[in-house]
Amino acid sequence: MLAIFIKKLRKQHSLTQEFLASKLDISRPTYAQIEAGTREITLTEARKLADIFGIDFNDFLQEKDKKTVVTIKKGKQKEQSKKEELRISIPQQNIEKFKEVLLYVLSRVGGKPNVGEAVIYKLLYFIDFDFYEKYEEQLIGATYIKNHYGPTPVEFKKVVDGMIKQGEIVKIADKFFDYPQRKYLPKREPDLTKLKDARELHHIDDVLDRLSDKNATEMTEYSHQDTPWLIAKENKPLDYEAVFYRAPETSVRNYDEND
Repeated sequence: MLAIFIKKLRKQHSLTQEFLASKLDISRPTYAQIEAGTREITLTEARKLADIFGIDFNDFLQEKDKKTVVTIKKGKQKEQSKKEELRISIPQQNIEKFKEVLLYVLSRVGGKPNVGEAVIYKLLYFIDFDFYEKYEEQLIGATYIKNHYGPTPVEFKKVVDGMIKQGEIVKIADKFFDYPQRKYLPKREPDLTKLKDARELHHIDDVLDRLSDKNATEMTEYSHQDTPWLIAKENKPLDYEAVFYRAPETSVRNYDEND
């Protein structure tokens, strides 16, 4: 399949989707659709990719790789692409922003009987990953690992322990339908100046409005449908780039030919 062949070539040469999308004059999500096989590649785009990978056009269409050298006109672009790929694979953490977003989430929905620690994990995950799919930017940029119960933010315990010590939140042992539940409630107002713009706050509100009435089991089942969780290895970080391969059940972005 040509889509798989293109993806294989890109990874072999350590190129990012952003780089190839820019060469084809299309957006990264549109390029991602080519690799996923959900959008047909045009003849012009195929010729450009064959040229970039240094492969004869007919060989390219027949998915034959003769191990030729990639053609990149600007010498530093390949190195920059590697750095960009690393940045996305290991999202930059913003602990102060993490704290204020958590406080805002707790102030809005922390008092709901269904919202314990497990639900908070998933709400933070969808806040981060939905924002990345919509805007191709990070909101918190936390790291989430795959476990049996769904995505888990690895920074959570360290951040929360510090906030409890500082008197910013309180931890409460509770029950939800006779099941033990760990809850957190805010002890101060969130500092929303840590958010970059009103778009971020609107996005957080949207996620909370959609998902905060689900219980832990429902959130786990919903997160298990999401492509970043599905393709990750157990106890390994979830890849933000995988949001561009989401199924309709979890996708939050409208894709079209001009996207």
